[in-house]
Amino acid sequence: MTTGPGGRGADAVESIELAILSVPLARPMSDAKVLTGRQRPMAEISVLLAEVRTAHGLYGLGFSYSTRAGGPAQYAHALEIAQEVIGQDPSDIGRIGERLRWAGAAAGRAGIAMQAIAAIDIALFDVKARRSGLPLAKLLGAHRDSVRVYNTSGGYLHAPLSEVLDNVDRSIAEGIGGIKIKVGQPDSRADLLRVRAVHERIAGRVPLMVDANQQWDRITALRLGRSLEEFDLSWIEEPIDAHDVEGLAELAARLDTPIASGEMLTSVGDVARLIEHRGADIVQADAPRLGGVSPYLRVAELADQAHLDMAPHFVMELHVHLAAAYPREPWVEHFDWLTPLFDERREIRDGRMLLPAEPGIGLTVSRAARRWVTERVVVR
Repeated sequence: MTTGPGGRGADAVESIELAILSVPLARPMSDAKVLTGRQRPMAEISVLLAEVRTAHGLYGLGFSYSTRAGGPAQYAHALEIAQEVIGQDPSDIGRIGERLRWAGAAAGRAGIAMQAIAAIDIALFDVKARRSGLPLAKLLGAHRDSVRVYNTSGGYLHAPLSEVLDNVDRSIAEGIGGIKIKVGQPDSRADLLRVRAVHERIAGRVPLMVDANQQWDRITALRLGRSLEEFDLSWIEEPIDAHDVEGLAELAARLDTPIASGEMLTSVGDVARLIEHRGADIVQADAPRLGGVSPYLRVAELADQAHLDMAPHFVMELHVHLAAAYPREPWVEHFDWLTPLFDERREIRDGRMLLPAEPGIGLTVSRAARRWVTERVVVR
């Protein structure tokens, strides 16, 4: 008979608390998708929390998120399938994942369905790492104790250039190791002026990246990509539609500047296709969008076999662990948008984010965050 702590029988999930929160941003955010009229400014982020508790008194916290749309749908799908986890051994993450996928098979194996599963999958990994007494990265097999970190939230297009330049100086002073700014405006000349000004302000202190948020077509991306070569960028992110892997592959082959993409892809199969076509030099997989830690690890293995770099998108609080476990030196993306959700703060020093020492993911939900809960249920 399998025994757990103190000689007891195998553990089992007793409950999952699901909650949907609307986390406000300090100010509405605009990127190129807003300036081209495809989206409205974003004022909040929808977060799905999953808190797992077991018969042996173990606890795990997981989460997923959505921007602009999809959060309530994630919550509804998680609520429909969560009963499949009750009574299962929390160590059997693969088995549980299969049960959840089959329970929601009619909703598919990408998008909202997988993002709902992600919160539970991440919570189960948190349980496993907490039980081991190790940070998640150490449980997975860390290659490093810190990860290069770059800032994105200071370079959005709603901010005037003077503010972006001030953000550059502040970020570098705070120990950030790279700066990324948004481009993709209807007037490409404005993009080039913005990049030149930021490049001059950085003055070689840290690397610079740009992100077009899929707003260029193939011809524009090639032309502007060539114009951007002089700035020695670390990458051009999402220059065209994220699902146009053939177009991305052509850009990657014809430009000296590396191409980064993958954050909008919501299945292992989609990212595998991106990798197979060599559509990105840097794979920007997002664990909550893919379905959790389990599918992210599959993507990371594919990227490693293809000798590609990784820079996981958003959610630095989780991705610092996954990046630390990747063989090649990765980046994590610094955003302060989810900071109010948690009591803990990630430490940054000398251009790198330090791996937290606490067991598990190393996060607890802040008391203040509870006021943003719009719906909550405990599944037993």
